[in-house]
Amino acid sequence: MRKSVFFRSFMVTTCMFALCFILFGTTMFLMGRAFLIQEKQASLYATAAEVGRYAEAMHTEEELSSWELRMNLSAIAQSTGDHIFLCDPAGTVVSSSDRDLTATYIGREVPEAVMAKLSRDGSYEGLTDLNGFYDGMYYVVAQPLADEDGAAIGYVFVNYAGSGFFGVWGGFLLLFVLIAAGMLAVAVAFEYASVRRLARPLNEMAEAARRFGRGDYSARVSPYEGDDEIGTLTDAFNTMADSLERNESRRREFIANVSHELRTPMTSISGFADGLLDGTIPQSEERKYLQTISSESKRLGRLVRSMLDMSRLQEGDPARMEQTFDLGEMVVQTLLSFEERVDAKRLNVELDMPEDALRVKGDMDSLTRVVYNLLDNAIKFAWEGTDLAVSVWKENGRAYTAVQDVGPTIPEEELALIFDRFHKADRSRSKDREGVGLGLYMVRQILSAHGQDIFVTSKENVTVFTFTLALAEGGRAGKEETTDPAGSARRSR
Repeated sequence: MRKSVFFRSFMVTTCMFALCFILFGTTMFLMGRAFLIQEKQASLYATAAEVGRYAEAMHTEEELSSWELRMNLSAIAQSTGDHIFLCDPAGTVVSSSDRDLTATYIGREVPEAVMAKLSRDGSYEGLTDLNGFYDGMYYVVAQPLADEDGAAIGYVFVNYAGSGFFGVWGGFLLLFVLIAAGMLAVAVAFEYASVRRLARPLNEMAEAARRFGRGDYSARVSPYEGDDEIGTLTDAFNTMADSLERNESRRREFIANVSHELRTPMTSISGFADGLLDGTIPQSEERKYLQTISSESKRLGRLVRSMLDMSRLQEGDPARMEQTFDLGEMVVQTLLSFEERVDAKRLNVELDMPEDALRVKGDMDSLTRVVYNLLDNAIKFAWEGTDLAVSVWKENGRAYTAVQDVGPTIPEEELALIFDRFHKADRSRSKDREGVGLGLYMVRQILSAHGQDIFVTSKENVTVFTFTLALAEGGRAGKEETTDPAGSARRSR
């Protein structure tokens, strides 16, 4: 069975958490055990010192076995939970804290090894049963007893049952294990829920990607509740999906439009050519239809060239974007190329240009194409004998160029569509068949590649296209002027 990365992450995290908890618990156990032993050891020594002072006050060996001392030992043992006994210098027990009248431990012998260590070191401690003296393990602390002259009169042993000591610690350890198990269970449940929550959008992305591969671009990832990296990734994925769906829709529309644009002239060419070949078209009409075939062939050529130009624009050239040139000079040179068409329509050209050079930054060839397409569009739809106005100015750190013509008004509903590929407002601005519907689309693409904008207004038979360009270094010097696109101070051609 294939394990997901989140399952592996969950297992690794759980194991690491458990390992850290075990290490932490073991460390705390050992430190706690050492601390408890140390505290109990100090308590045993304190009890031994207290009993020793009381026993040494008796002075004589006979008094170490007195009933009074034995009762006091019992009282002390009762309050501390320890077992106490006294022995003579030879190691024979002479008194103990037992309440039993038979005094089970009195008369027993302390092992010689213990007595030897006491004599040599002056003290003894350890976890032992004193070689069978006790039935179980005891933590034993022993100190010598001395008279006023410093002579040894016996030894005091204070002992704590190991079963009691480890029983208390065992209870604590059990409680710790139960708490640790509970915390581990809660942590595992929380980690599992977190992993599931993180895995859900990624699994949805994987499924959406598979649907994209099958051509279905409608898949989306459910909104993710959170302002973290997964939420950012989810939003970015859905944004990408929206873009892919739009691009796919545009691709299909583009293919449909290209097919339509190619089919129409090709059908005309094929039909008229067949008519000429099979004699359907009279010989007297041959020239007319040959001219139609030539016109449609040229239209196909313009369509292919425009599509190649669009491909070049989409590739872009960053180095060409850094070119600088005089915008006014470029506009005038481009306008001069339309002199014959302007004269043919008897248009009155009005120019409004800045007195000083207005240098801008960008791909000069592409931006010349922008001005060319806008002028071509304006001249094509301008009424004979009307004004054609071209204005150039700078404002708010950018250069502006406006091309204005007087002709059919573009309907309101068409304004948002005129920059789309192959779009032509047939009723108002497509009186001929020369265009292929890519001119304004290319204008927008070129300006978008430069990070600039284009605006269009069309009211009361006056249509104005206005676009922006970035000023070159040095082009921002001096006081900026604001001029109406249709400005009042113009120089006529």
